[in-house]
Amino acid sequence: MRNSSVRFMSFSSGSCGNCYYLGNEDGAILIDAGVSLRRLKKVMGEHGLDMASLKAVLVTHDHLDHIRHLGSFCKKLSLPVYTTPMIHSALARHTFTSDWIASCRRDVCEGETVLVAGMSVKPFVVPHDATQTVGYSIGLTGHKFVIMTDVGRITDEAVQLASHADTVVLESNYDMDMLMGGPYTYELKMRIVQGCGHLSNDECACAVRRFMHEGLRNIFLCHLSDNNNTRELAYKCTLDSLRQCGVEPGTVSLVCLPRQVPSQLFNL
Repeated sequence: MRNSSVRFMSFSSGSCGNCYYLGNEDGAILIDAGVSLRRLKKVMGEHGLDMASLKAVLVTHDHLDHIRHLGSFCKKLSLPVYTTPMIHSALARHTFTSDWIASCRRDVCEGETVLVAGMSVKPFVVPHDATQTVGYSIGLTGHKFVIMTDVGRITDEAVQLASHADTVVLESNYDMDMLMGGPYTYELKMRIVQGCGHLSNDECACAVRRFMHEGLRNIFLCHLSDNNNTRELAYKCTLDSLRQCGVEPGTVSLVCLPRQVPSQLFNL
């Protein structure tokens, strides 16, 4: 049976910074650390969330918009940091994390499931041009939550995990026409579209069609580009996909997470 006390929010979602909260009455975790500790404390306080409830940080990859403030989190909060050995090795060398990560390091191999703050956490590898990039499948209080924030293409494993989740957070980064007609260099456009960059609205919608199942209740579209996308385009693309699957209106909640400001606090 699901517990309505499971809560989720985004503090920021995009190239400007990424950080997400997931928790219940027993504790909470952060996914990535791309916002400042000051901002984190302010927003959590405004939503009645206790900083003492934070038990760990999960890291998806070593790009700066996901780890910019991880060193500060380690230094001032002493939270254990879970990610794969390969990503941890990169963090140990990174200017923003090398001084503080060692004492907080907790390794979890891709495909392995560990217990973190009462949640079962399983990382899975996704294509992206970082040292290594993972999404997470997380089980808590009868819920199954899957998040993949930077994804060059959708893998069969990602589809399989999302096919058993009631909440999926998935990148819908760019509209192909806006990207190709926009000011980015040819090299940057190719980096984005060639399978190890980011997921387009159409690719996101296609993934939703692949993993749509009766138990899916929430889809959050994340990491929308400020230059090559709009909330309206991303939302419509996935909404059309849900309609093609025969999903009744209101059955699945579809939300575009804002880029630079916090989302509301969602009860899952």
